[in-house]
Amino acid sequence: MDFHNNGANEWLGFRSELIGCFVVCFSTLLMVTLPSSFMKPEYVGLTLSYGLSLNQVLLFAIWSSCLIENKMVSVERIKQFTNIPSEAEWRITDCLPDANWPTKGDIDVIDLKVRYRHNTPLVLKGITISIHGGEKIGVVGRTGSGKSTLIQAFFRIVEPSEGKIIIDGVDICTLGLHDLRSRFGIIPQEPVLFEGTIRSNIDPLEQYSDDEIWQALDRCQLKDAVASKPEKLDASVVDNGENWSVGQRQLLSLGRVMLKRSKILFMDEATASVDSQTDAVIQKIIREDFAACTIISIAHRIPTVMDCDRVLVIDAGLAKEFDRPANLIERPSLFGALVQEYANRSSDV
Repeated sequence: MDFHNNGANEWLGFRSELIGCFVVCFSTLLMVTLPSSFMKPEYVGLTLSYGLSLNQVLLFAIWSSCLIENKMVSVERIKQFTNIPSEAEWRITDCLPDANWPTKGDIDVIDLKVRYRHNTPLVLKGITISIHGGEKIGVVGRTGSGKSTLIQAFFRIVEPSEGKIIIDGVDICTLGLHDLRSRFGIIPQEPVLFEGTIRSNIDPLEQYSDDEIWQALDRCQLKDAVASKPEKLDASVVDNGENWSVGQRQLLSLGRVMLKRSKILFMDEATASVDSQTDAVIQKIIREDFAACTIISIAHRIPTVMDCDRVLVIDAGLAKEFDRPANLIERPSLFGALVQEYANRSSDV
């Protein structure tokens, strides 16, 4: 930043000095060529003495205007941020869900339409699906079809423009954001860890005992790695978890979800950035520990959703297909075309 700033100042100073020199030279030639009756010699000298300071005045004026313009950017940003609409209430006391909500994990999406801003086109254009509790749903589609937007709508990162999402008989738009998001579990594609300790990363709200944390670490096969550290649960985690391997970071994110015991789990290709051995471990844990949970998995690789109960194919913001993978493959379908395309790419490799 300093290099570019100094370079721009040198560029500005050189050209302002050059402009000032041209103005002074042109004025001098003009005054010399004029008859003495129009311009007396003593006035010429006085004019040039004042004209020599023109370079400094010109440079200072331009530099001051540029500095003011740069400093006003922060004011413009503050004004812009103050006009951004705020999120919904963190907690709505009149609409508190039950302590054990959601109990079954039934999800009804009714004519869901989502756009990112009021003046932009719809990203989701009216999705209507029904998911039974305990089902494993795979969401597939091409880039830009609206898969990630659907997950954002469940967490109300983007508010629905029209339609409803009803979970176990409760419209999620009537709940506070904390009451809603705290009941869901999510395993992202890139594990998210914060600077702190193992304890603060797996239990950031300090809601669980040490025994429960150790049980979760044991189930996600991180107990031995954490127990080998001298600090145990207080072992340090640097920013983004750089002092832990990618597989350990993903397993720690899995342990965080296991500790919450969420009835609904969202997965954004959770095994895309790990090796095949860690992938097998995560898939085994999910099958055993989340057997009774409703799982919605965004798939960037077709084999990930082949063992799902049903597959949702989203194309251009619409739910084109929603059926069992075997049924979709047996007949001409978008999912069958995606499977064939994946098989062709794999054979080419």
